[in-house]
Amino acid sequence: MIKTVKKNVKFSPELLISPPMKLTKIHNLPEKEILRHVLKSDIADIYFYTNIVVVEAFEGVTLSYKTAFSVLLKSLQLFGIKPCIYIANRVNSYSVNPNDYKYLNKINTLKGIAIVTQLEEARNNAELERKFSKKPFEIFENIEEAYKWGINILNK
Repeated sequence: MIKTVKKNVKFSPELLISPPMKLTKIHNLPEKEILRHVLKSDIADIYFYTNIVVVEAFEGVTLSYKTAFSVLLKSLQLFGIKPCIYIANRVNSYSVNPNDYKYLNKINTLKGIAIVTQLEEARNNAELERKFSKKPFEIFENIEEAYKWGINILNK
């Protein structure tokens, strides 16, 4: 159950949602791209832009359908029926259960997945993950290139 603690700020034991009015952009995306919501959970910080979600998982966590289910539900609520792109900004080292891409494959509004990393090992892991995804899936060295790719996918 989500409770309101302060005006325009909601929380549950696992999620903290910041209102869009007080957010400042932290990623180097074009000026027109507005940061609308930030979710803080025990596994990641999630940043919601207009049609882009940027996920920054915490060091040492395991991302799976089970551990990220509440975050996935909140994401679907925030985006509704709008098409979106998922960008995993891998600023920390964490594990992903690649078998759980089968759940992401079923989300019709999810149009593509981008992985951002500069580390060779993380890049190799992302190459393995790509084999489990039926969505457009690319790996980038920076978030700006991932964003441009995502916008191109959305505009097709």
